[in-house]
Amino acid sequence: MRVVATGTLIFLIIGGAGVAVLALALLGAELLHFGNPDFDGPVSVEAVAGFTGALGFGAAIANELLGGRTPGMIAVALVGGLVAAVPTAWAASRLSRAARDMRTDPTPTRHHLVGAIGLVVTPVPADGYGEVRVRVAGQPVKLNARADRPIPVGAQIFVVEALSETSVHVETY
Repeated sequence: MRVVATGTLIFLIIGGAGVAVLALALLGAELLHFGNPDFDGPVSVEAVAGFTGALGFGAAIANELLGGRTPGMIAVALVGGLVAAVPTAWAASRLSRAARDMRTDPTPTRHHLVGAIGLVVTPVPADGYGEVRVRVAGQPVKLNARADRPIPVGAQIFVVEALSETSVHVETY
């Protein structure tokens, strides 16, 4: 049975702590946010966690490869961990910034309903509400619908006006 060197064990614990902080940061835990929650500081938590994890695991690997049992060998293993940690921290910082600043489509609003084409799923009476299904931003949406004249089930319609977020005024297409 092989005994793990004390230096390697300490480096593995450091690496594990870095991975744990990175997992929490990526899952959205607001770590180290004092005062304004939108301020990350000069270095992101993801970069610090990536640096710490790579430092610990890189140094542990180097320590085992060198057979580090003396303080000098452990110091060389630490330098090996630093060589792994710097590019990892840079990559973690860039990737987290890219994910945070990713451009997305705007959230559809009631104004996006106007002009949508769909089908009647519950008859629309002249004096009340029925239901229609339309596609908004590629997603099917079921809405309450009013019309000037009755519209039967299965008729194709288009939205003339958005009365609210969940109801529309329609006409046959």
